[in-house]
Amino acid sequence: QVQLVESGGGLVQAGGSLRLSCAASGLTFSRYSMGWFRQAPGKEREFVAVNRRVGGSTSYADSVKGRFTISRDNAKNTVSLQMNSLKPEDTGVYYCAASSSYYAGPGINEYNYWGQGTQVTVSS
Repeated sequence: QVQLVESGGGLVQAGGSLRLSCAASGLTFSRYSMGWFRQAPGKEREFVAVNRRVGGSTSYADSVKGRFTISRDNAKNTVSLQMNSLKPEDTGVYYCAASSSYYAGPGINEYNYWGQGTQVTVSS
């Protein structure tokens, strides 16, 4: 049984930082691309970042480039999202997701497994 468990969310002031972590179990972690998505109230879930299983390449949504960094530790089966210079518009539930695609991208349908999410709230 695959489980993805996010942690590290919370309330932070604009300009602050948070680090999200996702612990994976029940899958061969190194064979999956790992992504982060977020969903704000009343909005659709959107792509944030991906760390691919192929060479560890990464991609980011334009809205977070230069502020967020995704990284993974295959020995610990974890993926992290370092979020700096946070803005109120970064507020939402952040989800960890795993994709078996060779070169996973921003499409929600590319991801096979999802975590339950962790709330991030950025106050102005």
